[in-house]
Amino acid sequence: MAAFLQWRKFVFFDKDTVKDPVDNGKHFVLPSGISACDSGRGHVVLGDMDGKIWLLTRSLQLTSFQAYKLRVTHLYQLKQHSILVSVGQDEQGINPLVKVWNLEKRDSGNPPCTRIFPAIPGNKPTEVSCLSVHENLNFMAIGFTDGSVVLTKGDITRDRHSKTLTLHEGTSPVTGLSFRQVAKVTHLFVATLEKVHCYTLSIKEYPKVELDTHGCALRCSSLADPSQDSQFIVAGEECVYLYQPDERGPCFAFDGHKLLAHWHRGYLFLLIRDAKSPNKTEFGSSSPSDKQLLTIYDLDNKFIAYSASFDDVVDVVAEWGSFYILTRDGRMCVLQEKDTQTKLEMLFKKNLFVMAINLAKSQHLDSDGLSEIFRQYGDHLYLKGDHDGAIQQYIRTIGKLEPSYVIRKFLDAQRIHNLTAYLQALHRQSLANADHTTLLLNCYTKLKDSSKLEEFIKSSESEVHFDVEIAIKVLRQAGYHNHAVFLAEKHMHHEWYLKIQLEDLKNYQEGLRYIGRLPFEQAESNMKRYGKTLMHHVPEGTTLLLKGLCTNYQPSGDAADSLDRGWANKANSEEFISIFANNPRELKAFLEHMMEVDSRCSQGVYDTLLELRLQDWAHEQDPVRKKVLQGEAVSLLRSDSTVFDKALVLCQMHNFKEGVLYLYEKGKLYQQIMHYHMQNEEYGKVVEACQRYGDQEGCLWEQALGYFARKEEDCKAYISEVLLHIDQNNLMPPLLVVQTLAHNSTATLSVIKDYLINKLQRESQQIEDDERKIHQYREETAHLRSEIKELKTSPLELPSVHFLCSHSFHQHCFESYAESEAECPTCTPENRKVMDMLRAQDQKRDLHDHFNRQLRSSNDGFSVVADYFGRGVFNKLTLVTDPPGSKTVGSLEVTLQRDLLIHTKRNC
Repeated sequence: MAAFLQWRKFVFFDKDTVKDPVDNGKHFVLPSGISACDSGRGHVVLGDMDGKIWLLTRSLQLTSFQAYKLRVTHLYQLKQHSILVSVGQDEQGINPLVKVWNLEKRDSGNPPCTRIFPAIPGNKPTEVSCLSVHENLNFMAIGFTDGSVVLTKGDITRDRHSKTLTLHEGTSPVTGLSFRQVAKVTHLFVATLEKVHCYTLSIKEYPKVELDTHGCALRCSSLADPSQDSQFIVAGEECVYLYQPDERGPCFAFDGHKLLAHWHRGYLFLLIRDAKSPNKTEFGSSSPSDKQLLTIYDLDNKFIAYSASFDDVVDVVAEWGSFYILTRDGRMCVLQEKDTQTKLEMLFKKNLFVMAINLAKSQHLDSDGLSEIFRQYGDHLYLKGDHDGAIQQYIRTIGKLEPSYVIRKFLDAQRIHNLTAYLQALHRQSLANADHTTLLLNCYTKLKDSSKLEEFIKSSESEVHFDVEIAIKVLRQAGYHNHAVFLAEKHMHHEWYLKIQLEDLKNYQEGLRYIGRLPFEQAESNMKRYGKTLMHHVPEGTTLLLKGLCTNYQPSGDAADSLDRGWANKANSEEFISIFANNPRELKAFLEHMMEVDSRCSQGVYDTLLELRLQDWAHEQDPVRKKVLQGEAVSLLRSDSTVFDKALVLCQMHNFKEGVLYLYEKGKLYQQIMHYHMQNEEYGKVVEACQRYGDQEGCLWEQALGYFARKEEDCKAYISEVLLHIDQNNLMPPLLVVQTLAHNSTATLSVIKDYLINKLQRESQQIEDDERKIHQYREETAHLRSEIKELKTSPLELPSVHFLCSHSFHQHCFESYAESEAECPTCTPENRKVMDMLRAQDQKRDLHDHFNRQLRSSNDGFSVVADYFGRGVFNKLTLVTDPPGSKTVGSLEVTLQRDLLIHTKRNC
């Protein structure tokens, strides 16, 4: 009784008396003598003591039919079929009959009875105490007052398809029967006044389990719905017990003498005798003037949904969405359940938020409705000062309630730990934005809770529910550099990791090591960004990394991507030259390494290395070392990567003579070489240059002569050497030589005396040779003319052949070359062309006449013209002949043969 008093009592049902639809001022009156009732399939079924069965519709229309001759004792309406099973008597004595009615079919207004059979299987007379039918229509159980249970198995609507057996025997009357179906397993609960049993009907042997050693009164048992796991409910004198098929479940201390127990739509209905009423008399009977208390329990949420007193209740049925209480005086009361929102508001007024939450869940309220209850509960606890409890309720609103509503309430420094808990939950559900992450990390830093901070940032990949980049920024701003570095490295935010290491922690060595572990593209981009800083603080290591990055980069460490290891990655070395702006020594080593590894490296690398070597050569004071540097620079110039213009400018800027002369020679700028020596007044080099390159460019000697002629110094020796070469190769006219040397005041006639004498002698000799050749050519010409004349005038050797065209031939020559004996070999080609033209004209004339005849005789002249066009008749025919005066290969051969035939000498 104590437990019962602890349950809160509410009025979640509205009570009303059912009015007569014909006369609204009067109560609706049920038939008298009601002995049994049930409900289902849209109507309430009543059985009376006169053997009639009444059907009450929703519109309160009553119809009846005579089911038994004496009385109806039991009714069972199936919920999934329009089948009604009744037990009654047709004759005096103890001989109950079972009848099965099909309410869907009506025969002259009455439903047909599909089966009738006696309830007692043997000859032993006993009364029926209870009845139950399985919804699949394959099982029906009948309990008797002598303690036996008869089971009908098979189609209960037909005699031939079912069989009956005695399932249970005992000495205590059977007070309740219920079928339980879970999956494919069927159980039958049997309650008596003394015990509770369970039979497994899906096994052939029907094994029995004794669940308890105390039972219940008649009509004090029921079967719960699946919300209570379809447990069997037994209302005893002191407690209400719930049973599983194999064991007893929970019990509830509901005290009082139970008269009725029903389970409807999640509620337990208990009808209890009022304490002031007389006690129970015999089996299942009560005095006609009982005062009874009907109580509706919500076992899930542990409260009383309704409680009221009634006079002499016959039964409680559920139909049409409401509960109906039938009383002995013929009245019917209806209990209509309040809607869920109304019930919740009643609980809110009493601040029973926990109960409201449980009720909402049991009523399957949507998530929005639940969230609103959590919010109101949180507001209530917040106003009471229970901030820890409030934040727990607000956490349950995440995803529905705007986070700012909660955050504003807990921004006070004293509530920062509650705000931290809310923000943590927000991140766990992946609903936090950047501002929430910032706020949470600021909470950690203000609380100086390093353990929570580490737990937050060191969560596994699957548990990360925040914006990592925002977290790194906040930690960096708060001075938690080590935490920020850990987060950046774990989640591979390489730029943030390097920014913190290099800009905040100044850990250049670690930053360089980290870059060396990155994939190629990221390593390249970060070296371009931080290369100058690293070169300033770690020059050797940076240079080494750049060498690898620009040749065949392979990431180091566990972070290396397997894909990067499979491919050779190489950066453009020219893009990193600017990093070495203040480190020329490292730059030179880097560039030399690039040239060694790849001789075809970019032009920028070559030009920069050449400039560095020339600078070193220009600034070197040690002659030995300077000679070595000169050799290095020249060797670089000899490589295939040299670009003439750029290299020449660099060599001229540093006054690198060997390089300038090499490039002039490589570019075949021989005049530039000589001018270079002239500018430096290297007379011997000038002559040497003429000797080396004079064959390729003869004007060098002329320019050298002019150069020495302009010199006022004594250059006779050089002039003589130049004149000697000019004379030997006849490079200049003598007059030009004299005019050139006339400008030199030191040059005398003796300088060119030998030159002029030699020149005059060679020219005299040349004149004599030319006159001798002229005389020889004149003699040869006269001889040839005489031979030609003889060939033209001499007669042919007989026998010979003559044609009217004036062409004559030796007979043996004619027979060898002629194609026809009647045609001149010389004139045959021209004759054939003329004959071809004549034949073509004849063909055209015939075709023209035929076309005109066909056109005149045809009915469709257009089709004739189209046909001729298609055959190409109207295409222009052009005969290509040799133009006058042209000589083709064929005509040349004909002419040659003709000359050979006509002008052959007699002795040929």
